[in-house]
Amino acid sequence: MAKSANQKLKLLYLCQYLLRQSDEDHPVTVAQMIDYLALQDIAAERKSLYDDMEALRLFGLDVQSVRVGPATGYFIGQRQFQLPELKLLVDSVQSSRFITEKKSLDLIGKLEGLASVHEARELNHQVLVRGRIKTMNESIYYNVDELHAAIDGDRAIRFQYFDWGVDKKRQWRRDGARYAVSPWALMWDAENYYLIAYDHDAMTIRHYRVDKMASITQTQEPRRGAEDFASLDMAAYSSAHFGMFSGEVQTVRIRFENALAGPVIDRFGTDVNLVPLDGDHFSVTVKAAVNVQLFGWLSGFGARAKVLAPASAAEQMGRYAEAVAALYR
Repeated sequence: MAKSANQKLKLLYLCQYLLRQSDEDHPVTVAQMIDYLALQDIAAERKSLYDDMEALRLFGLDVQSVRVGPATGYFIGQRQFQLPELKLLVDSVQSSRFITEKKSLDLIGKLEGLASVHEARELNHQVLVRGRIKTMNESIYYNVDELHAAIDGDRAIRFQYFDWGVDKKRQWRRDGARYAVSPWALMWDAENYYLIAYDHDAMTIRHYRVDKMASITQTQEPRRGAEDFASLDMAAYSSAHFGMFSGEVQTVRIRFENALAGPVIDRFGTDVNLVPLDGDHFSVTVKAAVNVQLFGWLSGFGARAKVLAPASAAEQMGRYAEAVAALYR
């Protein structure tokens, strides 16, 4: 009979019920478990459920018991992910620009499934995905999987690369010609996901926005550039390339007001050397890609920051500031 067949699934249903319906603030009683099992066409006696709770404990489930009025309540104590950890993961997903809104909501829904239904409501209260700036490329989820497969398989890849036009349509770089690179690592920087790879044509390490890659295919060619990647300091590379914009990496000396020590350390890390200049200023010497992203960051501080060296970088910064000022004259 169907009923006897379902009886074999009793422990599985109980495990599922406890994981989804119970937590420290919401223990479930034996009577509630009996009612739930009845809905699954499974007969259960009170004594057998006590044995089942012990079996689940032996299996490794942290089944805790507590008094609920005159009855005993049961709940799952330690879980694979505790609520604060799930909140952290939800925050990470919803704040990630490279994950689309649709995929963000899908992933958060799966994270909610790792908590009780009561805790899931708390996670849902955190979800502020709609209306946030998100990538328009829905295929990024599969791009990441394909890139990991190529890295694990030690294979070079080919792909097309694009920018967004004012019409919100893709504008292909190189007129749609495919790039040939050897993928070595994935990096999350400035709220975007990047592939760090060895470019076969330029014969150097370069980076690519994963959400702007299309038609990624693995080749039968083994990866190149192992020595170049091995000598690459990923932390220094990320720090030097503001927002991962391209530009010549130079040793740049910049003067800041003392009050800007916090933003400078946030940008360059605690290892950066802050050299006192006078009672009001300090300087830092860092390797950075000299580009509009660097100039834009410095412009946010107005006259409180100044490029001191090299002279070429200071001149470029001056021209950048003049061009911006000219727009408002």
